[in-house]
Amino acid sequence: MPLLEIQNLVVRYGSALVLDRVSLAIENDECVAVIGPNGAGKTTLLRSISALKDWEGKMTFQGHDLTGVTSSQTVALGIVQAPEGRHLFPQLSVRENLELGAFLAKDKAERDTNYEYVLDLFPRLGERLRQMAGTLSGGEQQMLCVGRALMASPRILLLDEPSFGLAPLVKEAIATAVRQIMAKGTTILLVEQDAHMAFELARRVYVLEEGHITISGTSKELSEDPSIRSSYLGL
Repeated sequence: MPLLEIQNLVVRYGSALVLDRVSLAIENDECVAVIGPNGAGKTTLLRSISALKDWEGKMTFQGHDLTGVTSSQTVALGIVQAPEGRHLFPQLSVRENLELGAFLAKDKAERDTNYEYVLDLFPRLGERLRQMAGTLSGGEQQMLCVGRALMASPRILLLDEPSFGLAPLVKEAIATAVRQIMAKGTTILLVEQDAHMAFELARRVYVLEEGHITISGTSKELSEDPSIRSSYLGL
C-alpha cells in the first residue's frame, strides 16, 4: 500500500480548472519529484494535499481517507509542508519560528530531539537563534522553513521549490540536507523548478503540464527521454 495515494484529483479556482484528474502514488521512504513549467499546478497539488485548497477525487494517507481532513489534522497525521515563499514569522526569532513548528507536539522529549536534529542539519540556524527571521539571508530563511517543518515530525515532507532564488552553493547545501532527511527515513514529495536537482534527488519523477500528468517514471528512465532532456534538462 502506498504511503500517499491520489486518484483523479480535480482542483478549481473559480471556474478555472487547475488540476484535471491527477493521479500519483508515493511509497514509504522514497523521494518523488514533480516537475513542470510555471503555472502547471504544482503548488496547487501540494496545497491540496495539505488541505489548504478544496479538491475533488480520492486521496489516502497510510490507507486513511483524507476527504474532509483539515490542514491542522494533516500535520497531526504526519503530512507537513515547507511552502513556496517560506511563510516565516519575520518578527519572531529563529528559535521561536522553530518552536512554532512543533505546536502540535505533546511530547517534550520529541520536541527536544527534533530541535537538536534541525540544528545538526543546519548549523547556521544554531548561530542565529536569537536573530529575527526577517533579517536572515534567503538561504538561511529556506533552512529555517525546512527546519520548522521538521519540528512537526513529518512522515512525509512536502517541499515546494526549496532551491528557488538561491545561489549555487546554498542550493547544494539544501540538496545535501534533503539527502540527509531522506537517509533518516522521511518520505519526500519534492516540487522543484530546477529539474537537474529534482532528478538528482528523486527516485521517481512525475511531469505536470497544464494540470495533467503527462509522463512519469524513474529518474533514470525520464533522464533518457529525448523530450524531457530537451524541455527540462537543456540537453
